[in-house]
Amino acid sequence: MFDKLFLMAVVLSVLLGCLTPTGKGGQVASRETRVNSTSQIALPEPARTGRMSLEEALARRRCVREFSSTPLTEQEVSQLLWAAQGITHPEGLRTAPSAGALYPLELYVATAGGFYHYVPQRHRSQKFSESDLRPALYRTALEQPPVLEAPAVFVIAAVYERTARKYGRDRTPRYVHIEAGHAAQNLLLQAVALNLGAVPIGAFEDQQVQKALSLPTEQRPLYLIPVGHPR
Repeated sequence: MFDKLFLMAVVLSVLLGCLTPTGKGGQVASRETRVNSTSQIALPEPARTGRMSLEEALARRRCVREFSSTPLTEQEVSQLLWAAQGITHPEGLRTAPSAGALYPLELYVATAGGFYHYVPQRHRSQKFSESDLRPALYRTALEQPPVLEAPAVFVIAAVYERTARKYGRDRTPRYVHIEAGHAAQNLLLQAVALNLGAVPIGAFEDQQVQKALSLPTEQRPLYLIPVGHPR
């Protein structure tokens, strides 16, 4: 009798496990942090010309670690996302070069209004959370003040497998990390051109960032880039 009851309990637990809602990468979806994950928000059209030359942006680029509380506009966020990973060619080529045009990077932004994933194919954002995740990022980034003070923190993550399918596991880390540097520099120069400040941050607890943002298991965080109006 005990054996039958035990077997029934095991079967029931398996069935319940199959019904557990999961997010990307097989992770259990968090009702608190991952909401409305299928909806996409149209972003303002990015500008292709500006008032500042590339040479001036290069000359003025400096790391900014102190920010005012003024939030970024939707247009500014749109422009920064596009600069890092926007599509610039009918065949899907982007602003930053990618080995084999495989594009292993994923781009996110955390603001007071929520946490968003950038969808380059349609220049849209996908809202993953209603919560302000910057305090959580601050704790995972060794409590560096810019992560908490900046009105927007851009997150660059990578799916190494996309590149490894073609180039193998030995060369993949080099190609992915080079590409992350390209995308980050694009974002930093765009921030200067918008009269904003930014600082690239690599000192953080990788697994804790992944957990704090509920990133899919295959996505590894590489960069945190706080952006805002210099104080």
